[in-house]
Amino acid sequence: MGRPAKLSRDAIVAAALESDLRTVTMRDLAARLGVSHSALYRWVADRDGLFDLISEVMVERILPTTEPTPETWREWLADLAWKMHDEFLAVPGYAAHVAAPHRHNPASFARLHDKVVHAFTLTGASPQMAQQSWLAFGLGVVQWLGAQQAGHDLGPEAPRFDLFLDVLLRGLPAREPTPRS
Repeated sequence: MGRPAKLSRDAIVAAALESDLRTVTMRDLAARLGVSHSALYRWVADRDGLFDLISEVMVERILPTTEPTPETWREWLADLAWKMHDEFLAVPGYAAHVAAPHRHNPASFARLHDKVVHAFTLTGASPQMAQQSWLAFGLGVVQWLGAQQAGHDLGPEAPRFDLFLDVLLRGLPAREPTPRS
């Protein structure tokens, strides 16, 4: 029998989540893991690959274990948003990274997208309005968290997350606006 592998998805992600993602380098991460940076590059090609691994784990952590129903869709989304709040803000640099324009992990974020769109279709929203609702929900929550983590001075009147989320969810699902006259 050979030596057990030092690297795994979980070990890499655990070490990354103990770092400040705004400044962590692949060399720093390899040192934290006790491996050469070339060994780490066999698992992840670059920082984008690292964030793909992290996002897989984050989506697993935040997705509620229950399924939304026509009666619970709003509570389900609130649960999801609070999990995003807690998990994303617990990792220095993660919320700010997700809020910034970049390529998202297509596999993990597709799972999140599909679950949220499904929640909105349970309200009777058309597929197009469910997609628009996903965009409003996802962008709203992620941008709020990103601004919070980036330390943007939102001023003394900055919205509390609970109030922001309440207002956001009361306005969803999206509906076609009344034409302006």
